[in-house]
Amino acid sequence: MGLTQNLQTEIRVVTSSDDQELFLRVPDRVYADDPNWVAPLRSSIAKQFAPSNPFFQYGRLQQFIAIEQETANQPQAKIQNPKSKIPLGRVVAAVNDRLIEREGKKIGLFGFFECVPNFEVAQALLNAACDWLRSQGMTQVRGPIDLSTHNNCLFLVEGFDTPPMVMMPYNPPYYPEFMDRAGWHKAKDAYAYNFRLDQPLPPEFEKGYHIALKSGVTFRPLHTKGEDFLQDATSLYHLFTKAFSNNWSSTPRTLEEFLEEAKSLQDLVDPDVFPIAEYNGEMIGFWMGLPDYNIPLKRVNGKLDWLGILKFLWYRRQINQGRVIAICSLPEYRRKMVPLGLIYLGMMGGIRKGKPYQRAELSWVYEDNLPSRKLIEASGGTIYKTYRIYEKSLN
Repeated sequence: MGLTQNLQTEIRVVTSSDDQELFLRVPDRVYADDPNWVAPLRSSIAKQFAPSNPFFQYGRLQQFIAIEQETANQPQAKIQNPKSKIPLGRVVAAVNDRLIEREGKKIGLFGFFECVPNFEVAQALLNAACDWLRSQGMTQVRGPIDLSTHNNCLFLVEGFDTPPMVMMPYNPPYYPEFMDRAGWHKAKDAYAYNFRLDQPLPPEFEKGYHIALKSGVTFRPLHTKGEDFLQDATSLYHLFTKAFSNNWSSTPRTLEEFLEEAKSLQDLVDPDVFPIAEYNGEMIGFWMGLPDYNIPLKRVNGKLDWLGILKFLWYRRQINQGRVIAICSLPEYRRKMVPLGLIYLGMMGGIRKGKPYQRAELSWVYEDNLPSRKLIEASGGTIYKTYRIYEKSLN
């Protein structure tokens, strides 16, 4: 797609249901000709701006849209019809008080950014977000982060030739070009690793699994039904919060937030690629794998109405790959080879007879997370996508 020039643009604060509809329509135009785009569910995006979102207990935000400016020679009926307005871009500026408290500085966020290939439109949107953050007393801005890093975040900067896996970001190649041109700088990169499942793991991983067993560690699949699932999800929350409490630019979720997301994924879990490690009945580690549901989601175009559900159920049979979201072990159990045991079981579950998986992606891993990167690369993972978060001073 070439860069669009000479657009007359109006930047508008989202204040009405018509504005919200324009906000949700922006990706339809940006990715109209992109074969790799997988539209997120519109309902899941809209839900994040509903008053019931727990984010509003500790944060605030402002939505902006860019629309093609109306001209005097347009028919009056067209001007008054919101469906005739052409959305060009969107952005959200957000203040997460938990992040400010943790980092000890007035840092704001931008997220939900989408824009047609026009630098002036992109710059106007980003300037509007920065101006609002200044009005809130912020001195620095970071993004893209959709309210928190537990949601969608990062711009793809390398690896545009394949679709994103489930719950991973995707964007046109010109987004990072726009950020560089607008004077933003890299805050941190993250990587996605590709695993070929037709290559065996090095023998050290099976050996590590047996060492863990001899050390008293037990392994089992995640429970996916009823009260057992809720108990597992609650244990995952406490383990996740403890193990990843020091992650960069991240703040802990509430149990309510975590369980809400867990319930939304409950029916999508394949327990064979979600092993749990326990010691004396306590959860001490997990390998969090999910089938790549972006494959059927690509067919529903962001809407799970009755037709979308039928398409989803039909095309989910084509899933042949999966994403590893996290590998976690409490530090005190790493010497018992728990991480190696989890990797071994997760990979073996993926190639078990009857399983459709041909490859896996482990994503995402920050560039400076060297212990995890070393373990991933030792197990055969190779970097094939790079993502970036940007920062800018508001002084």
